[in-house]
Amino acid sequence: MSSTTSPWDASEHLNSPEAINEYLTAALEDGNSDLLIAVLGDIARAKGMTQLSKETGLGRESLYKALSPGAKPRFDTVMRVMHGLGIHLAAH
Repeated sequence: MSSTTSPWDASEHLNSPEAINEYLTAALEDGNSDLLIAVLGDIARAKGMTQLSKETGLGRESLYKALSPGAKPRFDTVMRVMHGLGIHLAAH
């Protein structure tokens, strides 16, 4: 019996605020900035890049580029993306 596989896309599973919060929290706890950018990209795709573009004032292509693997976006860009996604950080 043969089986077929398809690439796993985290954005397809981020369908609730709880799922998004848990996913983002795990990335923040890891402390890896590349992972955080990848997670923000997954969340952005789950919520819709077009809408995020409108929320942030950044072009869709700029968002894709800033949130792509290996990207090193400016902190200002990361904060704009987080704000556009409704993500708020708090210190404890």
